[in-house]
Amino acid sequence: MGNKRVMLPASEVDLTAVKYIPENIQAPHLTGFWFKFFLNLAEVPGIGSLIMNRLKNDNKFDEKLKYTVIPESPMFKPEFPPQEPEPAVVNIEEDAKPEDRVELTLKCLPEYDPASNWSGDTTASFRYWKIRDYAYAYRSKFTTPLMARHFYGCLVAERFISAIEEFNNKNPAAPLLISFDPDEVRKQAAASTQRFEQGNPLSILDGIFMAIKDDIDCYSHPSKGATAWMHEVREVKKDAVSVSRLRSCGAILVGKANMHELGLGTTGNNANYGTTRNPHDPDRYTGGSSSGPAAIVASGLCSAALGTDGGGSIRIPSSLCGVVGLKSTYGRTDMTGSLCDDGTVAIIGPIATTVEDTILVYAAILGSSPADRISLRPSLPCVPNFSSQVSLPSVESLRLGKYTEWFNDVFSTDISDKCGNVLSRLSEKHGCKTVEIVIPELHEMRLAHVVSIGSEALCTLNPDCYDGKGERLTYDTRTNLALFRSFTATDYVAAQRLRRRLMYFHMEIFKRVDIIVTPTTGNVPKLISATSVFFSMTAPIIPPGALKVGETNLQVTGNLMRFIITANLLGLPAVTVPVGYDKQGLPIGIQLIGRPWCEASILRLAAAIEETCAEPKKKPLQYYDILKGN
Repeated sequence: MGNKRVMLPASEVDLTAVKYIPENIQAPHLTGFWFKFFLNLAEVPGIGSLIMNRLKNDNKFDEKLKYTVIPESPMFKPEFPPQEPEPAVVNIEEDAKPEDRVELTLKCLPEYDPASNWSGDTTASFRYWKIRDYAYAYRSKFTTPLMARHFYGCLVAERFISAIEEFNNKNPAAPLLISFDPDEVRKQAAASTQRFEQGNPLSILDGIFMAIKDDIDCYSHPSKGATAWMHEVREVKKDAVSVSRLRSCGAILVGKANMHELGLGTTGNNANYGTTRNPHDPDRYTGGSSSGPAAIVASGLCSAALGTDGGGSIRIPSSLCGVVGLKSTYGRTDMTGSLCDDGTVAIIGPIATTVEDTILVYAAILGSSPADRISLRPSLPCVPNFSSQVSLPSVESLRLGKYTEWFNDVFSTDISDKCGNVLSRLSEKHGCKTVEIVIPELHEMRLAHVVSIGSEALCTLNPDCYDGKGERLTYDTRTNLALFRSFTATDYVAAQRLRRRLMYFHMEIFKRVDIIVTPTTGNVPKLISATSVFFSMTAPIIPPGALKVGETNLQVTGNLMRFIITANLLGLPAVTVPVGYDKQGLPIGIQLIGRPWCEASILRLAAAIEETCAEPKKKPLQYYDILKGN
C-alpha cells in the first residue's frame, strides 16, 4: 500500500521546480570466480528472479515504472515533429549514387592545401592523415593503395596487413579485427590502384581503408556479433546497405572489427576473441561496444570505420580513444544487413579521425530505408557548406544548451573543465550563446532506455538462447540477459510512455536552443583506499581477471553512459569530438546533441570546435603511419 505515484502531464511540469539528483547505480562489480558464482545463481529459476528483483528494487525500476501512472500514450519508436531548415547547407539527394553524394559533399569542404600537410616539417604537432591526404598522395603518385614506390618501395597494403597480424598475435589476445583476409585486402587494393593508374577513381573514398563492426554485414566475412556462434545460425549473403554504399565509392573494406559481444556492454571487453586495447594506454579499455572500430581508427590503420550505436556504442569508444563518432538521427541510415536492424534505438554511423572525414563517410552511407521514409518522413539530408560565405555566421547564431548540474556531474573536474572551456572559447571566438536549460526525469530516461534496448535484444536472441546457444555467450552478456528477462510487458509499455514524455520535454528545450552540449562520458572512479577516496580515470583500467571471463560493472557502465542515452531513446543526432586530455594523458570528448534530422548543425559546430577550441592532438602509444611508413 502507498506505492502508487502519479505524474503530471508533461505539458504541466514546472521546469523551474526540477531538482537535479545525481544517480548512484547499485550493483556489484564482479569478475573471476565470484562472477561465475553470481551468474550461476542468477540463471537458476526462482533464485535468479529474487536476485534480479533485488537489483531492480535497489535501482527503483518498479517505483518509476510499475507503480507510476504515466499519463502519456506509448511511443514505440521515435516520432519527430517537423523541423525548421538548417542554414548554410547543401541538400543531398538520398536516391543519388553514393559516389555522387560524396563528390557533392567534397565541394562543400574548406579548400585543401597539400603544401601544409606534406611539408615534411617534423616539428609540427601530431595530426592524423585525412582522407584528402590519401587521395592527394594517390593522385600525385606519391603512393597507391597497393604500392608505395616513392616511400622506400614499401607496400601500403602490406604495412596494414603486418600491423593487423601483430595485433592478432598478441598474448593475451587483443585483436582489432576478428575476421580478416589479407588476400582480400590485397585484391581490393590492387583494383583501386588500377583505377588510379587509369585515371578513373570512383570517388575521394577510393583506396581508403575502412573497417566494419562485426554486427554489420560485409560479404564474404561472417557477422558474428563477436559471439562464438552467431555465424552458425545467420549466413551473410551480401553487404549491408551501408557497406554496399561504401564499396561503390571504392573504399577498401579490411574486415570485421572487434566489439563487445552483441553490443551489450560499454567497455569493449570480449572473452571470446580478446579485448581490444586503448591505443593511448594499452592497459585500459577502448570503451564499447564499437571497440575495434574506434581503436583501429585511433591507431592510424584506417581512416574511418562503421559502428553501431544503440546506447552510446559509437560515441563512448570514440571519446575514450580520441576520435570523432557520429550517431545520426534514428532512421537517417538504412539498418538493413545489421544484427540490430529491427530495433528502435540503434543506428549505423561513422567513426573517423576528423570531422571532415566523418562528413565524407556520412554522405556515402546516408539514406533511409523505404519503410522509414514512410513512417518517419525524414527531412532531406544535408551537409554543412563550409565554402559558403554564411558558414561562419551560421556558427555564431547557434544557441547552445547547457544543463550545468548535469554537465558537472563527474568524479573529477578534468572532463567538465575541458568541456566548459570549449563553451567559453565558442563564445569568445564565434559568439555562440550558451543558454542554461533543465532536463527533467533523467533517471526515468535511463530506465526507459535499458528496458527498451534490453527487451528488443532479448526478443531477437531468445529463439537461439533457448536452442542451446545461450550457454555459449560470455558471462557478462548472460548476466545482462538475465536482467532483461525480468522485464515485464508492463515495464516495456511504461518505458514507451516515458519515451513520449521525454520527447515532449526535449522538443520544448529545442525551441530555446539549437544544440545541447554535454561531456561525452562521465569519468570512472576507482576506490584507492578504505576511506573511499576517488581519482579520475577517463578510460577504465582493464582488471587482469576480466580478460579471461569478463566482468560485470554496471556502475562503470552507468558513468560511461551518463550523457549519451538521450540520443538513443529519442533518436536524436549526436556527435562526439575530442577536445583535450585529462591529467593522465587520456582523451576527453565533448558531445553535441541536435534537433531531429539536423546532422549538419552539429557537424558544423563540431568542425568549429576541432579547428579553434580543441587542444593539439597527442600521438597514441600504438600508432601506425601506413601512408608514409614512418
